[in-house]
Amino acid sequence: MCRKIVLLLGMLACTLLVPAQESYKFRVQLTDKNPTVYSLDRPEEFLSEKALQRRERQGLGVDSTDLPVCKEYIARLVQLGGKLVTSSKWNNTVVMEVPSEGIAQSFLDLPFVRAVKRVWVSPDTVFPRTENRKKEVKNEWKKMDDYYGVSAQQVKIHHGDSLHQAGFRGQGMEIAVIDAGFYNADVIKYFKSVAVRGIRDFVNPESDIYGEHYHGLKVLSCMAANAPHVMVGTAPEAAYWLLRSEDNDTEQPVEEDYWAVAIEFADSVGVDVVNTSLGYYEFDDPLCNYTYRDLDGKTSLMSASASRAADKGILVVCSAGNSGIDRWKKITPPADAFNVLTVGAVDQFGLNADFSSVGNTTDGRVKPDIMAVGVRSSVSGEDGNVSYANGTSFASPTFCGLVTCLWQACPWLTVKQLIDVVRRSGDRADYPDNVYGYGVPDVWKAYKLALALKPEADGNQ
Repeated sequence: MCRKIVLLLGMLACTLLVPAQESYKFRVQLTDKNPTVYSLDRPEEFLSEKALQRRERQGLGVDSTDLPVCKEYIARLVQLGGKLVTSSKWNNTVVMEVPSEGIAQSFLDLPFVRAVKRVWVSPDTVFPRTENRKKEVKNEWKKMDDYYGVSAQQVKIHHGDSLHQAGFRGQGMEIAVIDAGFYNADVIKYFKSVAVRGIRDFVNPESDIYGEHYHGLKVLSCMAANAPHVMVGTAPEAAYWLLRSEDNDTEQPVEEDYWAVAIEFADSVGVDVVNTSLGYYEFDDPLCNYTYRDLDGKTSLMSASASRAADKGILVVCSAGNSGIDRWKKITPPADAFNVLTVGAVDQFGLNADFSSVGNTTDGRVKPDIMAVGVRSSVSGEDGNVSYANGTSFASPTFCGLVTCLWQACPWLTVKQLIDVVRRSGDRADYPDNVYGYGVPDVWKAYKLALALKPEADGNQ
């Protein structure tokens, strides 16, 4: 995804590089979860009450994929010389850091280890972080006549203003933003009134998540900015979890592992919606690259995790990718996942952006699902001023905020029903293709479609 950020926003300035000590990280695939101290009869021990309520509301149960990875297995791997980096319960994998590849190969002698795969090699250098970052913030604004300020068209192209005027602005909903860092978001006034439920860095737990890459800042602003007549996002009253899974120093498969754990964390704390404007098909080691035949919703670890989210009651909204004019051209995992909303980019007049990645998946599913404004998107700059950026990275959160408001308005919908009404509200719903998908959605139309699905016992609106 680092390469994707570079295409959109430019290379990070770097005048000094710091050497790193050589080590390796391996993904270890386990055979089972026995023995375990956890039980499906006691889900409150590993899922929050909010997470359980979300599932109950959608008629979803807890299953073996929800059980944490076996602690005894992890202990055995540590005894052989590994250091636990992270573990994924949905995929039943762990990532172990080792000083030599030979130690990782010894893991295969254990009866509960199915496979090992190298997913990270320590880079020769790492990018330094900016000191005194807060001094960059100016927060200089000019007000406009329109309530949404510079964001007006990217909201109104979907009739999102109608949903907001009806009182649905995201209140009571929680969105997890899984990204690369949220540079200066803690001191920029666009977010002064935003409810941040928590932050977590899955790459480096000791880092300052507000001192990392600025990509997440810009993504967040599309939804959460709340400065009337300057910039108002698409879900200004939602609450947010800010999660970092992108390692800005390298492009290696372990970032998929970080992402998998991030979405599992989001599930465990009870979020409703996840936005991710990250994607991976090309890595520092070309042998790890994906091909078109891998776009099946399950080959990529990230796509496999995203495909599970709907069965946990979570809606995932993700960017399609920015390879439309590149040799790759296709959507970027996890955009190929099942039961997610993959968002491509159009300009403010609804015309497809030439950089927006195209579908379909290898098994013939229509992708992207929908389109939103990703050309000259209004975003926050690192200095707190108005800025503009191109990319499906910004189309995705812009629509993510609106679909969150739609779900607030229609809480009886399951994830799959929510995706269906959004698709049916698109301006190309009758003739979807691999460029526009189902087209530009009309969330007010989607709201009316959703009303027809409301259980009769709840009455009519």
